[in-house]
Amino acid sequence: MIELVEILKTAVQRGASDIHIVIGKPPMMRLHGEMAEIPGFPSLNAEESKRLVYSALYEEQRAKFEEKWELDCSFAIPNLSRFRMNVLLQKNGVESVMRVISSKIPTPEELKLSPAMVKLSELPRGLVLVTGPTGAGKSTTLACLIELINAKYPNHILTIEDPIEFVYESKKSIIRQREVGQQTKSFNDALRHALRQDPDVILVGEMRDLETISLAITAAETGHLCFGTLHTQDAPSTVDRVIDVFPPHQQQQIRVQLATTLQGVISQILLPKKDGQGRVAARELMVSTPAISNLIREGKTHMIYNAIETGSKFGMISMDRALADLIKQGLLAQDEALSKAHNPEAVKALVMGRPVAIA
Repeated sequence: MIELVEILKTAVQRGASDIHIVIGKPPMMRLHGEMAEIPGFPSLNAEESKRLVYSALYEEQRAKFEEKWELDCSFAIPNLSRFRMNVLLQKNGVESVMRVISSKIPTPEELKLSPAMVKLSELPRGLVLVTGPTGAGKSTTLACLIELINAKYPNHILTIEDPIEFVYESKKSIIRQREVGQQTKSFNDALRHALRQDPDVILVGEMRDLETISLAITAAETGHLCFGTLHTQDAPSTVDRVIDVFPPHQQQQIRVQLATTLQGVISQILLPKKDGQGRVAARELMVSTPAISNLIREGKTHMIYNAIETGSKFGMISMDRALADLIKQGLLAQDEALSKAHNPEAVKALVMGRPVAIA
């Protein structure tokens, strides 16, 4: 009989980022960004799929899934890894997707974070957002920044996650981790009460709705350093997403608040390396300068991209420039980079060393 731990162990040893339990196919994995079979396992029927998935769940988690038909949770296998798990019901039965979470929090050097990105962990207050599509490594980047604060400052760090991914040990800081559905009912409940729990730093795993975003901005306004994630592609669309969540009559007020509180946006994507051995992150960085704060306040978000392009002295880098740098380092194939570029012609010019016109 196949055991889930055997599947997970094989996938982790191969370097998979995600494991899929699928009815009618062998266990699958995402390897270097592409789906592949996990070798050595037969196709699964509906009964086997459900047995494997349920073997990772507590009784109350099974009951919750059977009531809601949806479940997010996490679990750890000693000496292997942690896993973030989503359980779903599809037309053939119960299936699951598991994200591999390293037990070791990577360093800025391992992630190739720039000095300006690392500097965001040194801010006394404000809002810092890490954005990108699902599976872009947002949680890993955030964990790296939180761990820097943990090791360096005598702070109180409070995380609100769904589910908990990286597990921290308190070092110079005290770290409290709360999982939605386990230690708190919702992001909103946890955030509302967080302000009475004497935090210096608050990590909001996902800014999903109006109330969560509003509370995060309030936390940043009242002297806390607040980190959060959004599923947006770049800094301008991140600003627009935050503002557009609010009703029209509140949007001008939110622009003013965001112009004051937003300190930086890291937008990232993961792309397959040119040599086929793993993936590489391309990261855009916007740092809030007086000029960018004015653009946010005045609703001129379409001009933010130009401000990033001309803001290299503040450590800012556009996604197009980040992609061009990866091409020049031999890490990324040009076709792959151009498919993700805002302006493919600008990327080509940057690779050739030609000046790029700023609109």
